[in-house]
Amino acid sequence: MVSGELSVQHENQIILRPVGIVRTDATDDEVRERAGELEATVEVFPEFQEALDGLKGFSHIFVLSYLDKLRPDQVGALKVRPRRLLKAGFKFEELPLVGVFAIDSPTRPNPIGLTLVKLLRIEGPLLFVRGLDCFDGTPVLDVKPYRNDYRAEDYELPEWYRRILDRVGADV
Repeated sequence: MVSGELSVQHENQIILRPVGIVRTDATDDEVRERAGELEATVEVFPEFQEALDGLKGFSHIFVLSYLDKLRPDQVGALKVRPRRLLKAGFKFEELPLVGVFAIDSPTRPNPIGLTLVKLLRIEGPLLFVRGLDCFDGTPVLDVKPYRNDYRAEDYELPEWYRRILDRVGADV
């Protein structure tokens, strides 16, 4: 297989190769509690370093990761309660049961993470970032630059989400 090539093994199976790995001194618990504040490093593997050309100067990047530390019950579930709201004072029974495509939960049919992070600097194969919500050793599938045309100026939120925002008074 050519480096970075997508391989389709069966009609419904896709195999991806990681392009790098997350490095952080934070414990898994610290990542869960303070993900938006933590600094981490994305180490790009040697065979993919050429892909970094032109990335310098972007203030933010998307990091797509493979969530390899999920519990078995977190992979494949289609409906969950947004547990992150427990920190905002909600009781478990108050949380709406919604499809995983409606929330930013690690529980997914495919354990792929997407995080928008601040790109602090690039040193060779190392991307120093702030805000990455991945554990040390998490495989990185791809990196994409953030551009101004990704911003949605006119968007809507579902009623269940607006009720949550009204109650907590902040974007969750």
